[in-house]
Amino acid sequence: MSDHPAPNFKNPVIRWVDSRLPVFSYVHAEYGVFPMPKNLNYFWNFGALAMVVLVTMIVTGIMLAMQYTAHVDMAFNSVERIMRDVNSGWLLRYIHMNGASMFFIVVYIHIFRGMYYGSYKAPRELLWILGVIILVLMMGTAFMGYVLPWGQMSFWGATVITNLFSAIPLVGDHIVTLLWGGFSVDNPTLNRFFALHYLLPFVIVGVVALHVVALHVTKSNNPDGIEPRGPQDTVPFHPYFTAKDTLGLAVFLMVFAFFVFFAPNYMGHPDNYIEADPLVTPAHIVPEWYFLPFYAILRSFVDGWWVHEIFFGWWATAKLAGVLAMFGSLIILALLPWLDTSKVRSCRYRPIYKWATILFLINFIVLGWVGGKPAEEPYVTIAQGTTMYYFFHFLILTPLIGWIERPKPLPASISEPVLKAGGGAQIAGATAAKMEKA
Repeated sequence: MSDHPAPNFKNPVIRWVDSRLPVFSYVHAEYGVFPMPKNLNYFWNFGALAMVVLVTMIVTGIMLAMQYTAHVDMAFNSVERIMRDVNSGWLLRYIHMNGASMFFIVVYIHIFRGMYYGSYKAPRELLWILGVIILVLMMGTAFMGYVLPWGQMSFWGATVITNLFSAIPLVGDHIVTLLWGGFSVDNPTLNRFFALHYLLPFVIVGVVALHVVALHVTKSNNPDGIEPRGPQDTVPFHPYFTAKDTLGLAVFLMVFAFFVFFAPNYMGHPDNYIEADPLVTPAHIVPEWYFLPFYAILRSFVDGWWVHEIFFGWWATAKLAGVLAMFGSLIILALLPWLDTSKVRSCRYRPIYKWATILFLINFIVLGWVGGKPAEEPYVTIAQGTTMYYFFHFLILTPLIGWIERPKPLPASISEPVLKAGGGAQIAGATAAKMEKA
């Protein structure tokens, strides 16, 4: 909570409500005068954008649920009815469908920003872990939502992914039966997934609330990775960052609107416009694009691969090893605060780790690309190489660089990089020269 005194509201109704339920004082303290580091760049917009998309997804999802029929004989046609007969149904569906992709784009950028600027380091470890939990919940929600249209890719994607749990010893088959509600992906499966897809966004809201509370306790990190030294290093959230977030939101909405109105199916798969048929297997089963990096990790484990033979071959099948690696790739993100041994947060002052982080981003993009390719050469070999580097980055490279790297000197305060060496005078002089020319 902020140390600023409670505001004296002029409106008597607001003052009366606030004296009994201090919601207005809370908003004023946490989103009005809340101190923010003055050097935040536009990468800090993506947390607010994620909240906007989450609300959009919940609102459109509730409206779509009013028209959807969760039955294998009617699900596909009910989606087509939404598109063709329901007033503005096509718009609701395209917003919801592309909103899922926008949500993952925003969150992936948000996570990479946290990795680059060290936002996972003390005292923000729990904040980071809550963010990883939100990512996992998003994946579960998106996977179940992708099944609901009951197209070919929906059905076969559900069949392939749920079958992965059968690789777990002793309890795997029971988990699959519980997910299916029977002995194959059928009507009970669709009903389970519809119920969970409707419920999980509200669970995400709860975890997001904890995430925001943790953020307001530990305060925001910043590009320099140092704590504010005093009021000279901060500015109030309003109007400075409300204006900045509004500009970022305007740009984001233009990109979002482009996909909704001009390329609504660009990030989808055409096979999902074919009704599910258990007797016809698609030539190439792929999940949505935001799952592809982890799908590539899953598929990289095949019999005969030396990594599998050395680390898993004596106790786990290639299928189980792939499942463990896929889930391990998410768990390892949550362990990053303890894997990074450097005391310096920001990559601005870590010349070696900066390039290691950029290389990790490139590797992640390549994982996504190869995850969308058939399970054949040379894609299998590329997936194996990028999978090894994914874990190498976290388990070997990150702690090793923290030990051997010599970071650049940190500034004494957030204001110093701007003001040192007469920076303020140089900016003022440049501004005056431009005015004279004008």
